[in-house]
Parts: sequence; C-alpha cells; structure tokens
Amino acid sequence: MANNAIIDSHAHLDYPQLSDDLPAVLTRAKAAGVSHVITIGVKLSTSHAPKTIAETYDNVWCSVGIHPHEAGNEVDACNVDAIKAAADHPKCVAIGEAGLDYFYDYGQPDQQAASFRAQIAVAREMKLPIIVHSRDADEDMAAILEEEMQRGAFAGVMHCFSSGPALAERALAAGFYISLSGILTFNKSTELQEIAADIPLDRLLVETDSPYLAPTPHRGKSNEPAFTAHILAKLAEIRGLPVAEMAKITRQNTARLFSKMRLS
Repeated sequence: MANNAIIDSHAHLDYPQLSDDLPAVLTRAKAAGVSHVITIGVKLSTSHAPKTIAETYDNVWCSVGIHPHEAGNEVDACNVDAIKAAADHPKCVAIGEAGLDYFYDYGQPDQQAASFRAQIAVAREMKLPIIVHSRDADEDMAAILEEEMQRGAFAGVMHCFSSGPALAERALAAGFYISLSGILTFNKSTELQEIAADIPLDRLLVETDSPYLAPTPHRGKSNEPAFTAHILAKLAEIRGLPVAEMAKITRQNTARLFSKMRLS
C-alpha cells in the first residue's frame, strides 16, 4: 500500500446512510485513494456494530465509546469495567468518541464529564488513544484534559475540530493531535483554516465524520470516506504542500496515534 494513501480517521460506517451500501462505499473510498477507515463507536449498547464491520473488512478498524449525547442514556456510561470489556477486541484501536457537547441538551454537563473521565481512565489503562468530541465547551474541555493529564499521561485526538485557537493550543500542549473534517473546506471557516495553518505538521489528522459534514463540493449530500480526499486537498493547499506529501504526513500521524492499527 502506498505510503501516500489517505486514512479516514473518523467515520460512522454502521449508520444506515453508509451501512446499507457498505461494499460500494468502501470501493469508492479505495478509488479516491482512501486506503483505511476507522469506524467510531458512540454507545456501548451498539458497540457490536462497528466491531463487526471491522472484523468483516481488513482495511477497517474501530473504536468503542460513549458520545456525550448518550452520557445520560447509556446504563454503563461511567462503568470502567464495561467500557474495558467492550474495547477488548483485536481491531479496537481507540476509546471514544467521548467528550463534552453543550450545544444540545442531550446530556447534563456533570453526566458528560463523568463519562468522559471514565473513558479517559480506560484509555490510560489500556494504552489506547481517546477520540474527543468537543462542542461549545472549550474551557471545560481544556480543564478536564489538563486535570486528567496530571493524573497520568494518555494520548488522544480532538476529532472534527471546530473550536477556537485557545483550545487548539491547550490540546496541543497536552500532546494531543487535531483532526480536521469537511468543515475545513467551508468558505466561512476562515478561523479554522487559520488554526490549521499553525498546527504542527506531526499532529494533523483528516477525517470525514461520515455521514455528516460533507466537504465542498459535496455539501448537503451524505458524506462518505471517499470525500476525505477533498479535505486532504484543502489542508495541503493551506499548508502549501503537495497533496501526496500531506497524505503521507497525515497517514504517518494516524498510524503513530492509533498504533494498534496494522497498515498493509
């Protein structure tokens, strides 16, 4: 496999927009130069779905976690043992997505924080990176990351980054990676594009967050892993690098962070 092939570091292949036509979705991804996909867990109660997809396809890996929207609904949202048991799978390469989301009222902040901290504890113990969702919660997010890092080091990524420069700086200072989605390609995303221009090259990842947030020129359509190529191209343009070089960089970064992956 070429070392400039693209990895979609965050997609939801078990969602019906993708799962109903998954062989074709993955064929289109391969044709677009996307060699591997990480399919993301959002609930323990449905964690079998991404794991089954990862078992079925050699080039798909998975994560296990509780999205902040589910922190008040999932019985085991804070159950460290249950999270560990669900993540004990040969193709599970990360914990999450986990984090804080104050944009919607789907989970109380204290519930979200408790579940997030439980998942950090599992990530730390299992030596897996944590995939972090953060929306409208910049200060609380930075504070939890810094507090938890003091309790013991762990690795992670701020997925689908759309927050401000202060959170980017504090996450990077904590050793985190930052993953950019289709939002980077939107005309109004000037602040995010400025942030992307300053992130150290060895901390950058790309993702689709499929089936959401399709990049330009596919805005308004269902997103899919093939479209990672458009995000990668925009990032290369912002950084003034050839697309192949940016693909190589983000591929190496993804493999370094999700070290349990075996790329072939």
